[in-house]
Amino acid sequence: MSLDTTARLLITCPDKPGIVAAVTNFLFSHGANINALDQHSTDPEGGTFFMRLEFQTPHLDVTSEALKDAFARTVAERFGMDWRMNHAGKPKRMAVLVSRHEHCLLELLWRFARGELHCEVTDVISNHPVHREQVESFGVPYHYVPVQKDGKDEAEARIVEILDGRVDLVVLARYMQILSPAFVDRFAGRIINIHHSFLPAFVGADPYRQAYEKGVKIIGATAHYVTADLDQGPIIEQDVTRVTHRQNVTDLRDLGRDLERQVLARAVRWHLEDRVIVHGNKTVVF
Repeated sequence: MSLDTTARLLITCPDKPGIVAAVTNFLFSHGANINALDQHSTDPEGGTFFMRLEFQTPHLDVTSEALKDAFARTVAERFGMDWRMNHAGKPKRMAVLVSRHEHCLLELLWRFARGELHCEVTDVISNHPVHREQVESFGVPYHYVPVQKDGKDEAEARIVEILDGRVDLVVLARYMQILSPAFVDRFAGRIINIHHSFLPAFVGADPYRQAYEKGVKIIGATAHYVTADLDQGPIIEQDVTRVTHRQNVTDLRDLGRDLERQVLARAVRWHLEDRVIVHGNKTVVF
């Protein structure tokens, strides 16, 4: 099914009878053919209702903008909806920030090159100069923005200058710098980070050593949206693998890299495909 003729509708609202009927009847009345629909309610009596819906657009009787206007007036206002309607064929613009470890970055670039991530990778930005050749081999611009101990504000301002107005998503692929609240606010809801632990365990620096010292039997990775609170944002995806007393910190890091790559790639793909709805400090992933 072609993305060029597909639109997506995501909805959050108070749960009450008639929501599904109102949405589907509205789309049917304007010539849309629904090909996928997922929904969830936190509680049928007074809970919150979530819906993700895909529909085909070739036979719409109005323009996309007119459809949005009509939906806002006749359905969304009636049910108090927080909603968005996107054209699936338009690729989102994604930038990647990375430090020295390149495994997550290369996983994203490889999947992008294979067409597994429907997006445009606009830029890769790093506080290390070492990845330029690899990144540019994918046809992606590379920006080296060093971060000095007493010059973090200047470095962040340069990153904002590169990204502002040009990206829909910023991915922190093991970018080991703490972003300011102002930066996070500027790109709120559009920054995904990979943390190399099974959050909420082992927040902050060197989680594999923390895990080793605690003698854990599983290690994990977590992809989450970034908020001003370090490693506390809404979780999109997690995975774990078992470890034993025989493995040292280096072994844990080696195992963890595989988890980090896969978890981040899945989270990014779900975001690009409009599968994630943030609700408070949680996510609903369809």
